[in-house]
Amino acid sequence: MDEFDDGALDEAPEATDDEAAEATPLLQPTEGVPPVSVSTNEIAAAADKLASGTGPFAVDAERASGFRYSNRAYLIQIRRTGAGTVLIDPVNHGGSPIDVLKPVADVLAEDEWILHAADQDLPCLAEVGLRPPSLYDTELAGRLAGFERVNLAAMVQRLLGLGLAKGHGAADWSKRPLPPAWLNYAALDVEVLIALRESVAGVLGQQDKSHWAAEEFEYLRRAEAQITRRDRWRRTSGIHKVRTRRGLAAVRELWTVRDQIARRRDIAPGRILPDSAIVAAALADPKTVEELTKLPIFGGTKQRRSAQVWMTALEAARTNPEPPDTNEPQNGPPPAVRWAKRKPEATARLDAARAALAELSARVSVPTENLVSPDLVRRLCWDWVGGDQATVDAFLREGGARSWQRNLVVPVLAQALTTPGEQT
Repeated sequence: MDEFDDGALDEAPEATDDEAAEATPLLQPTEGVPPVSVSTNEIAAAADKLASGTGPFAVDAERASGFRYSNRAYLIQIRRTGAGTVLIDPVNHGGSPIDVLKPVADVLAEDEWILHAADQDLPCLAEVGLRPPSLYDTELAGRLAGFERVNLAAMVQRLLGLGLAKGHGAADWSKRPLPPAWLNYAALDVEVLIALRESVAGVLGQQDKSHWAAEEFEYLRRAEAQITRRDRWRRTSGIHKVRTRRGLAAVRELWTVRDQIARRRDIAPGRILPDSAIVAAALADPKTVEELTKLPIFGGTKQRRSAQVWMTALEAARTNPEPPDTNEPQNGPPPAVRWAKRKPEATARLDAARAALAELSARVSVPTENLVSPDLVRRLCWDWVGGDQATVDAFLREGGARSWQRNLVVPVLAQALTTPGEQT
């Protein structure tokens, strides 16, 4: 396994209150807020503008999570040295997004992308045909550097001495026209990314972690979207209060109808009917519209208009009260809280592994979850039947752990999982 120098892992100290107070407010983009490119011709012109610049691209996207069912991008921001910033509307140009944005995609294929929390934006960008040839994630870089706060504002303040005002990230970006203040916020998000990338890369270089970051970024770039879990209705908030099979069937039917409506109307499901209302109806089991509308939420004007829709769902649950087996087939071990009775030796292994990883995390200043996937550790501890470092290394490699992660965690996990009597 590779050795590493603990001294090389020292991080820069956190910004003090005085330093935070001295942060220079960044209120508007250097060149002002650019116009939004909407039409095919405007988007092609934006691509030409980006092509005139040099170096990597700062990229960001705004979605309407909490307002829309889809996770599509409603605004794309791109900045490049020598070209400035462009703002692109990827939905209102009247054509196929992939076709209309192809000139932009072609230019973006020329160099590295810089994103903050890339895993949030890459799926919606790929949806419109934009995929990075290489990438640098400044948030992930901050985690590897050991920063306690890795949101964009905190890192910009710490490394660049600039103060980003709280913005409109949680706003409904599907709204048109977009308010000027929102566009100002959006442009500022990419204004700082190129400088931030250089600064945090310098910190990682000092800590001898640059190769760790490179492996993580490439893994992230190549990662495919996770398969959606079957029976998503089981994640309804508050479902633990529902203890009967009929009640679970009611949750299933209400959730399914709500999801169908939300998908058709492209509205966030919680804005159609909140989870709390679904659970309340499942617990109360109303038999009539009158009983249903006496429940919280359902008595409101909007829900009264849809009362018969929800009653039909509840009646379907009574007709078919047997939801799919509540013990949904597991793709892995059961929740760790259940291990003590079923497999106490696995609990002991997991406790030892977690303690060893916590110590390693403190030593190298990297969060435990970035050292190795917690789910992978649980699987290893549950399935462990003995072995050595090679056994652990093979298991982690099969699970997707990167080489830098295995170099660090294999020795400590192998030691934690091997009792004195098992050591060779």
